[in-house]
Amino acid sequence: MNTHSLLTLLLSCSSLLAAERTILMVDDHEVLYRSGTRRFMNAPVRHAQNPLIAEVKPWELTIGWTSVHRDAKTGKYQLWYQGYGGKRAQIKTHECVVCYAESDDGITFTRPNLGLFDFNGEKNTNIVLIGSGVYGDRYCNSVIVDEREKDASKRYKMAFNDWSKDANGSVWAGLHVAYSPDGIHWTKHPEAPFYRCFYGAKMKQPPFVGENPYSEIKSNDGRVRRQALLPMSLSDAADVIYDPKHKAFVIYGKMWIGGPDGGLGWKHGMGRCQSTDFLHWSKPQLVCAPDDADGALEFHTSPVFIHRERYFSLNQILNRVNKGVMDIELMISRDGFEWERPFREAYFIPRSPGQQFDSGTIVTNSNMIVHGNEMRFYYGAYSSGAIGGGTDITGDQQTSGVGLATLPLDRFAGIRPEPEAPTAKVKQPPVIGQITFKPMDLKGRTEIYVNANAANGAVWAELLDEDGYRVPGFDKENCVPLKKDALRYRFSWKDKKLTDLPPAIYHLRLHLEKASVFAITLR
Repeated sequence: MNTHSLLTLLLSCSSLLAAERTILMVDDHEVLYRSGTRRFMNAPVRHAQNPLIAEVKPWELTIGWTSVHRDAKTGKYQLWYQGYGGKRAQIKTHECVVCYAESDDGITFTRPNLGLFDFNGEKNTNIVLIGSGVYGDRYCNSVIVDEREKDASKRYKMAFNDWSKDANGSVWAGLHVAYSPDGIHWTKHPEAPFYRCFYGAKMKQPPFVGENPYSEIKSNDGRVRRQALLPMSLSDAADVIYDPKHKAFVIYGKMWIGGPDGGLGWKHGMGRCQSTDFLHWSKPQLVCAPDDADGALEFHTSPVFIHRERYFSLNQILNRVNKGVMDIELMISRDGFEWERPFREAYFIPRSPGQQFDSGTIVTNSNMIVHGNEMRFYYGAYSSGAIGGGTDITGDQQTSGVGLATLPLDRFAGIRPEPEAPTAKVKQPPVIGQITFKPMDLKGRTEIYVNANAANGAVWAELLDEDGYRVPGFDKENCVPLKKDALRYRFSWKDKKLTDLPPAIYHLRLHLEKASVFAITLR
C-alpha cells in the first residue's frame, strides 16, 4: 500500500479512532520498534486479608471454582464458589455444590442464610445449586450477567459440568446450564448435556469411526463402571464469557489431547466452543496446548477475559509430577484463537509457600473486576494438589478458601530500559530506551496519556512524521516529562497542542530514562 492510500485509509477511519483508546504494553502489536528496552510482567499482589472466604461450613471442605460480578450501578459484589463436602454429604446430589456470598466492597463477604437447600438437615445454608446425583459429582461453576438479555428470568447464566442419562439410559458427562433472575434462585435447563465429555478411559485408543464410544462394565460387586471414549472433547470444567468481537458466548475449558502412543486422556490443552443462544454450542476445538518447554507440565483450565482489545487467560499450569499442584500463567491473544505465552519465566500468580490455603492449587476464573484504579483477580484455592482426591483434599490438614490478588489498572506488563554494560570509556552508561509506535492518525485527538512509573526517572513524548523526521514543537526537548508514578499522565508540549497538527500520518515516540511504561491512551 502506498503512502497516499495508507493516509486515505487512516483518515477515513478517523471517526472510529476518535473514541478513547488504550494500548497496553503486553505485546508489540502497536509498536514499530523499540531500542534499548525489555518487556517485563508485573505480577499482582495478594490481599492482606486473604482468604476473603475460608472453609467454615461442612459443605465447604474444599473451595474451588469461583465467579464474581460487580454491579456497575450499586457497586455490590456477588460471588459464587464451589463447595465440596465429599462424603460428609448424606445425599449424593450435595457432595459438590455452588455457594453464594455478597459484599459491598469486594473484600468483606457475607454468606446469606438462603434456606434453598439444606445440608444434612441444616436448613440455613448459602447453597444455590446442587448436582444431579446421576453418577459423578456436579463440577465447576461459571456465571455471567447478561445485560442484553430481554427475559429477566435469564439475566444470570451459569455453565457447569454434570451427569445426565439419555433416552437409552446411557450416562454422559458434559455441559449443563442454569438461569436466574438474581443470581440466587436458579433453574436448570432441562436439556443436557449440550456437549459431551470424555471420561473413564485414560490412555485407551480412540474408537473407530462408527463405533459406539460409550460402554458399561459391571464389576463383581455389582457396581457399574462407565466410560465415554470421546477424542478431542472438552473435559469436566468450563469458564464462559460473552465475546463482543465474535458476538457469541464463548466457553474455554480443559480439552484432552492424546499421548505419545495416541492414547486418550494424556494431557489437557485449551479448548474453545461458542454459542449465540447459550444452548446450541459449536464443536469444541483445541486452540492452545502444552509444548516442548512445558516438559511434564500441562494445562488445567484456561479461563479468559477481555480487556482493552486483548484476550487474557489466567492459565492454570498443572504439575502432575508434583502432586498435581497448580500455578497461574498469563497468556494473551488478539482474537481468542491464536495464543501467545510470552511470560513463562515467572508465574503471574504463584502458589503461596508453606501450608497456606493457596499453597497447593489455585483455580482462576473469567471474571477480572476493575474497581476504580485497581484490577482484581479472585480465585479459589486449597493447600493440596488438584488431582488424586481422597484424604489429600478431605483430611484435617487441608485448608481452603477464596483469595484476591490485585494490580494497578492496566499494569499487566511494562517496558523499561535495559541497562548497557559498563565499558572502559563509559563507567555508568545512561539507563535509557525508546518506543516508536506504528503510524497513527491523530485527527480528533486532543490528549495523549501515559501509564508509567517514572518515580526515579522520566518519560518524554515526541511526534515524528511518516518518514521519521521530528515534528517541530512536538520534540522531546519541548515535552513536559512525567517524573513520578502515575496511572494517567497527560503529555503536553511548551508551545503546541495536538489540535495544532495538520492531517497526516504520525509516529508517537516515548523516551524512557529509568522508567517503566505500561500503557498509553489516546483521547
